[in-house]
Amino acid sequence: MEININCDLGEKSKHHSNIYDPDLLEIVNSANVACGYHAGDSKSMNEVVKISKKNGVSIGAHPSFNDPENFGRKRMELSSIEIKKLIFDQYEILQKIAQNHGETVTHIKPHGALNNMACEDINLATTLASAINEISQDLIYLVPTGSKMEQAAKKLNMKIACEIFADRNYEDDGNLVSRKKPHALITDPEQAKKHVLSMVKNQSLNCHSGKQIPCEIDSICIHGDNKSALATAMSIKENLLENGLKLKPLNHLEKFI
Repeated sequence: MEININCDLGEKSKHHSNIYDPDLLEIVNSANVACGYHAGDSKSMNEVVKISKKNGVSIGAHPSFNDPENFGRKRMELSSIEIKKLIFDQYEILQKIAQNHGETVTHIKPHGALNNMACEDINLATTLASAINEISQDLIYLVPTGSKMEQAAKKLNMKIACEIFADRNYEDDGNLVSRKKPHALITDPEQAKKHVLSMVKNQSLNCHSGKQIPCEIDSICIHGDNKSALATAMSIKENLLENGLKLKPLNHLEKFI
């Protein structure tokens, strides 16, 4: 069985240091790169792309609302045209940098509030899927498993990779527990690795209540802005390998070849 580990990277901002990015890029298989709208800049994007190329890590755009003040985590109401422009512009920013390194953007994963809203709203999810499909039908769309985003992408017959979150708890409806709640995050690497292995092996979400929801799982997300991200990433990777999982970049998964 094969699986992917992805991480949100290049998120240099007043909210987050990207000091551990080089270390994380030695562990993960795919990088979701901040494109400057919620975090990051030309320098951070170049650094992530350069190290990703060296380590065989696939490169993805991590577009968000244009809201660095709130790290892209504040909900905003925009028109479909405005949403599509966000996706087009941020993809182009990262694609140009990737091409300068002889690389290409192979996947897209929305960030923060944009992602959370699209998980719940089929109209927004459809707008995002349509925008990505317009850019290229070869792009892999990295979406939370069981979400409205997955539903919208399947209607367009897109290349979809379904992800779970290693360091987040789930509600009984399959959505992430709000960061406003005390049990939202899983910060213990030992707990995270057991949480992940169980979900991957069973192909189901582990809800905080104990409920399990059957789902498709292609990828595991580790948040790069979490203080315990490095230890969590290493613990999860080692545990998956010890249990016979094959780790691959998104664009090397058999379902996309």
